[in-house]
Amino acid sequence: MKPKKEKKSSFNSVDEDILPIIFSYLHLFDLVRCSCVCKSWNVIISRSRLLHSLYLKQWANEASNSSFDMGRPLNVIIEDLAMQHHRSVLVQGSVYVDQWKGHTSGVGQCRMKMGLILTGVGDKVMRLWSSENYKCMEEYSLSGLTPLVDFDFDESKVVGLTGTRICIWRQHGKRSIFPSHEGTFTKGLCMRYSDPEAVVGCEDGTVRIFDMYSKTCSRIIRMHSSHATCLALGEDQLILSGSAYGGVAVSGLVSDQRVATLKCANLRGVKTLCYNASSQLVTAGSMNGWAACWDLRTMELLWGARVSPNAIYSMQYLRTDKSTLVMGGVDGVVRILDQNTGEILTRCVMEPSKAESTSINSLYGLVERKKVKRITDDETIGDIPLTARPPIKCLAVGMGKVVSTHNTKYIRMWKFNKCEN
Repeated sequence: MKPKKEKKSSFNSVDEDILPIIFSYLHLFDLVRCSCVCKSWNVIISRSRLLHSLYLKQWANEASNSSFDMGRPLNVIIEDLAMQHHRSVLVQGSVYVDQWKGHTSGVGQCRMKMGLILTGVGDKVMRLWSSENYKCMEEYSLSGLTPLVDFDFDESKVVGLTGTRICIWRQHGKRSIFPSHEGTFTKGLCMRYSDPEAVVGCEDGTVRIFDMYSKTCSRIIRMHSSHATCLALGEDQLILSGSAYGGVAVSGLVSDQRVATLKCANLRGVKTLCYNASSQLVTAGSMNGWAACWDLRTMELLWGARVSPNAIYSMQYLRTDKSTLVMGGVDGVVRILDQNTGEILTRCVMEPSKAESTSINSLYGLVERKKVKRITDDETIGDIPLTARPPIKCLAVGMGKVVSTHNTKYIRMWKFNKCEN
C-alpha cells in the first residue's frame, strides 16, 4: 500500500503565481506584516518582479518623491515607503483621538507592541487591550502587592516591577513572584525587559539584571551616584540609564560598571530615554524641558535643544524609523521631532469641544472620539484649556498612531491618517 500523500499547508495551497497578485491588493503596512508570516511569503514579497511593478505603480506618488534602487528587494523598498508614509501622516495628516475609561483610578504607564496595548500604574491591575477595537483582552492583578512602578511585555509574558519585587505573568496564565531572597532589592524606579532578562534601575544608582528563567539576580552594575530614573535597552546588549543629575550612563550586559557617560550641559534630571538600534542614536528628555541626542558610534552629542517649556515625561519612536520622534510631558502637547536635528516638526492637542461617542464598548462605557488641532508657531500653549491637554505621563508609538496615558482614568489613542487634499 502506498503511503498517503501529505496535505499541503494552507500557506502553500495557493499557487505562487497568484500570491503576488493577492499581495498587490494589500495596504502598504499589511504587506510589511505579511513578509513576516513565513519564509516563503517573505521570499515572494522580496523577489517577485510582478509585485514589485504593481506596488511601485500603486504607490507612484510616494515613489516619485524618493530615489529607488530597482534592484533592491521589494520588502526593503516597502519598508522605506512605510517609514516615509509614517512621517508624512504624523507631520501633515489629519488627526483624531479615541479615548476610553480603562481603569478605576489614574493610569500612568502604557506599552504598545504587536497590535496590543498594556496599561497600568495607579490601581492594582494591568490591562491588555486591542489597539484596533480597544477591547480588553486580559487582566493581571496585583492584589496583595505594593503598587506597580513599571512593566513591560512580549508575546508570552508580562513582567512587572512593584518597587522591591519583580512579578511575572504568563499570558493567559497565573502570576509568579521572584523568591524573596532574589526578588527583593533596594527600591526600583524603572524597568525594561528583553527576554530572558529584566533590567531594573534602582534608587541607589545601580542597575540590577534579573534572569527570568532562573529567577536570580545575575549582575549589579554601578551606573550613577544618584537615582537611576529611566532605562533604554539596545539590541546589541547595551544598557543606558538616565540619572537625577542629568547624565546618561552606558554599559553592557557583560560589564559590572558603566563604560561611558553621555553629557549635555543643559539637561537637568533625565526623565526618559529611547535608543534607536537602526540609527545608533540615543535621545534623552529632562525635567527642565531640554532634550539631547547622541550618536553612540562616536559617543558625541548630535544636538541639544529646549523643546518644551516644562518637563518631558516620555518619548518614543517607531521601530526602524530613523526620522521622527514623538514626545509628551507636563503641558499635554504631543510633539513630533526630527530625530536627527531636534527640530519640532508639529505639535498637537485635543480640541476642547464635546466628544462624539462611537459604537465601540470599552470597560466602562463607549469610546469617545475627539478632534485634534495642530498648534501653529504663533499660538501660545497657555491659552489652550488644560482640559484639552492633560499632562502626558507616558506614550507609545505604532504605525500612524500614538497611545498616551495621563494619570487619569482615560487611555487615549491618537490616529494619524492620510494628508487631506
